[in-house]
Amino acid sequence: MTAEQGTYQMTLSLNVLKHLGLGLYSNVAAVLSEVVANAWDADAEHVSISIDSDAGRVTIQDDGHGMSIDDANHKYLHVGYERRNEGEAFTPKFERPVMGRKGIGKLSLFSIAQTVEVHSVGDNGKHGFTMDSNEIEEKIKDRGEAQYNPIPVDPEEINIDCGTRIVLTNMKRRLQWTGTPLRRRLARRFSVIGELNDFEVELDGQPITIDDRDYQDKLQYIWTFGDIGSQNRIAAKKLENAEERSGNIDEDSGWTIDGWIGTALTAGHLKDSDTSESINKIVIMVRGKLAQEDILEEFGEGGLYTKYILGEIHADFLDSNNREDIATTSRQRLIEEDPRYQALKGKLRSELRHIEDRWTDLRNQQGAEQALLFPQIQSWFGDLNPDHKKAAERLFGRINQLPIDDEDQRRQLFVSGILAFESLRLRNLLHKLDEVSTENLGILREVFLQLDDLEASAYYRIIKGRLEVIRRLTGLVDTDAKEKAIQEHLYNHLWLLDASWERATRTEHMERRIYTALEVAYDTLTEEEKRSRLDIYYRTTANKHVIIELKRANRVLKYSELIEQVTRYYDATERALDATSRSGEPIEIVCVIGNKLQEWDSSSREQRDRSSLEAHHARIVTYDELIDNALRAYQDYVDSIQEPGRVYRLIKELDEQDFEAISPEIPLDSA
Repeated sequence: MTAEQGTYQMTLSLNVLKHLGLGLYSNVAAVLSEVVANAWDADAEHVSISIDSDAGRVTIQDDGHGMSIDDANHKYLHVGYERRNEGEAFTPKFERPVMGRKGIGKLSLFSIAQTVEVHSVGDNGKHGFTMDSNEIEEKIKDRGEAQYNPIPVDPEEINIDCGTRIVLTNMKRRLQWTGTPLRRRLARRFSVIGELNDFEVELDGQPITIDDRDYQDKLQYIWTFGDIGSQNRIAAKKLENAEERSGNIDEDSGWTIDGWIGTALTAGHLKDSDTSESINKIVIMVRGKLAQEDILEEFGEGGLYTKYILGEIHADFLDSNNREDIATTSRQRLIEEDPRYQALKGKLRSELRHIEDRWTDLRNQQGAEQALLFPQIQSWFGDLNPDHKKAAERLFGRINQLPIDDEDQRRQLFVSGILAFESLRLRNLLHKLDEVSTENLGILREVFLQLDDLEASAYYRIIKGRLEVIRRLTGLVDTDAKEKAIQEHLYNHLWLLDASWERATRTEHMERRIYTALEVAYDTLTEEEKRSRLDIYYRTTANKHVIIELKRANRVLKYSELIEQVTRYYDATERALDATSRSGEPIEIVCVIGNKLQEWDSSSREQRDRSSLEAHHARIVTYDELIDNALRAYQDYVDSIQEPGRVYRLIKELDEQDFEAISPEIPLDSA
């Protein structure tokens, strides 16, 4: 060895702990899963988890074989201990395939708690120790330290008979999503919990069961792989309602999967009501424990069916004892470049294509059945020719594929679909106009009747929507609430002021000129007058320039100040029109107020003032009058139609139909 040469040494700092454990996991369920997995590996039959949110304490206790002091030092406290390399690939009592592999899962405890206390009782007596993350981090800062020494616990303070107890205190984060949400999350992270595997886990005294996954009422169609029934890995659907698929990945490797992929009845079913957490994912389980939260997101599928997907795939071949560990350091994902993972993705991609085709067919069939529950649609459908019936069925199926949970919205889509369908039928009928002669003038009459019918139907739907808006406004008894609602919608919906003002338009150049003129007029107002004004708008409609001034609801105005403002606004608008060579074009000023004018103590005075305002090209509308007039105008239109056409009758009857009364839950078809 020369002088330049020396002795080389690799040093692993305790700083590694900071990356591997102190910030490893992000939620309580993931951390507790590591402790439950350790209990499984310890041949435990019972694991008890108790959470005291008020005290900030979590206790996990199992009845496994426990640890000796030597085990604690050389296995539990040995970060990176790989038990499988030490001939411990199966547990000694039940010969369970062990879940642990890298020997770093126990570090995850420090991601949610500052203090971890471990008590253990085995064949060699009882012992315990306490670890503190602050002390560990202090060691990390001190580059000269190479080890950390937990504080021993007096054996007299240990009161368990067997197994291991872990107590977490001084929590680093609030214990949210406890109770039912935590129970559900833990149930979804393991498939080995239950009597079948002699492994019971309870949370706050209540056993966690397969039903706690809360999948049972969410699924409509299911595709299964392997023998999931005997393994009790799903309690969501009777197997006769599922389509069985091969679990083989390819002939040469011998790799197989089991589990299931399902589609929900509605997309809304895939969100937990208490946490809003989405389960629109396919999880990967290995050796009965969650290995990857979601593989569905990696396919980049854009089809509607993906909004309904959930599943659980078991792929134990990913964790063979004689092959490299496929899990990433976080233990939440799998290494994507690994050939085993790529093979799994290839298999699932193929299965998803099959599921998309089958789901589309099934939902199309269901959509037609659902639409035809309405007697009106059934009657309309019965009048179609065979080709049109097939097209209508496809239309209803497409609607049924949309991720809409509100059944009334779905019905409205059926209505819109029928209108669109009839419009297309009319377009085909127009081709026949080329064949019109004196002998077949009936074709022309048929076209006009259909045009009138469709126009009435479409306008009826618009009016119904507007009536609903107006009725909601009438329900606002609070004047300030009405002011806010009217302010938000009046500017872009002048039909609230006048049903004939359907097509109010904007001309940017003219609008700038008018607003500039109005602002000049506004500057001449008194402070009291300015405070009474909420906003002012300009629109062009019905060949008229309309100025709308919205007054504050709580102001009681005098006629004299109102007529003075109206005059200023009229003169300002007229000057703006003169400047653009548009003199003489009609102007109307509408003042929307919350209360009647101060002088209106009699109907005669009110009528006189209103007439005077008309002479100044202005009118007053109170909030309540605005609502009542709009409601009356549109209701009169609906009531005035004497001879509605076929489509109009259908649309109107559907709008008035009690959906719940005729739409029981459709039986789930076999996939």
